[in-house]
Amino acid sequence: MKLTYRLIGPAEEKIFDAFIAGHPKGHILQTYAWGQVKASTGWQPLRLVVEEDGRIVAAASLLKRPLPYIGRSIFYAPRGPVVDFHNPALFDFLLGAIRELALKEGAILLKIDPDIPSTDGEVRELLLRKGFRLAAEGTGFDGVQPRHVFRLDLRPPLEEIRKNFHPKTRYNIGLAQRRGVNVKDDCTLEDLPVFYCLLQETALRDRFLIRSYDYFLTLWKELVERGYAKLFLAYYQGEPIAGTLAFILGDKAWYLYGASSNRHRNVMPNYLLQWTMICWAKEQGCTLYDFRGVPGLVSEDHPLYGLYRFKKGFSGTFTEFIGEYDLVYSPFYYRLWRLAQPAHALFRRLLFWRRKGRSGGATKGPSREAADL
Repeated sequence: MKLTYRLIGPAEEKIFDAFIAGHPKGHILQTYAWGQVKASTGWQPLRLVVEEDGRIVAAASLLKRPLPYIGRSIFYAPRGPVVDFHNPALFDFLLGAIRELALKEGAILLKIDPDIPSTDGEVRELLLRKGFRLAAEGTGFDGVQPRHVFRLDLRPPLEEIRKNFHPKTRYNIGLAQRRGVNVKDDCTLEDLPVFYCLLQETALRDRFLIRSYDYFLTLWKELVERGYAKLFLAYYQGEPIAGTLAFILGDKAWYLYGASSNRHRNVMPNYLLQWTMICWAKEQGCTLYDFRGVPGLVSEDHPLYGLYRFKKGFSGTFTEFIGEYDLVYSPFYYRLWRLAQPAHALFRRLLFWRRKGRSGGATKGPSREAADL
């Protein structure tokens, strides 16, 4: 097996994304387009491919973040790399290629959180043998990407999928329909400010951070216009009361952002929005619908139990990933970076509470329903 590697540029974007979309472990966060989104937030995307006789057999969309003052950087492959982890020779070659690139770019580590279930002990052992270390040992929303999600199999007929929902979930979908909630699924750029206003209202109510409007404009340009994302808005009596943003790639769809008004919550728009997105994903040929993060298997006294119950009601499969792993290239700088992380996170959180305090925000506990990436 003759393997080579190289970085690709904009001219090969479609080839790169086609490989990601067709791979069993392909993920929207590994696409060329997502790298463009993150480029607007200070990351530098590097797209690396491994080829066999000119055919791509593995890939990694690496996000490079410079570290202040020390002239070094970090590499992060969100939900990547895209490779057959059960092919040791191919995985070894890819790691070697990334290491060479890391030395050139001054990266002190490679962070990964692959789309691998925790039940795959073989991959976990492989990572440990290759020198990876578990970076986020907590559960739920610890780490960059959520450790736990619900995933719905879309291969059965829609009637069977809906029949398997929890009775209360089916009831709430029907309630929204009977009350006259309408979902707009042909949204244009003119609808984005409507969604963002709902997102701001949600963030103030549930007290979490959101990106700027310009960030969502970038999402629209890089993802929606490429056909990788779609906006849905729920209306009641002519008023927008909820909205969602879904991502799609190949045969997979993800629910990423959700927002809702403080008004008319009793007409259950979020249930109808989810059902609409599930139907849309099915129509697009998807076989998997990912509800994204939940805090784990939690009891009713957990502050995020409502989020867990809502997503569980659609009868998806509870999935735990193997977690977030770091491959350290520079132990000294890695220790410094790990020590600095908590202080940076605390500063951002204190700044957030101060701003919300000035604006008279609610005192409800934090929510991750519209958590950012």
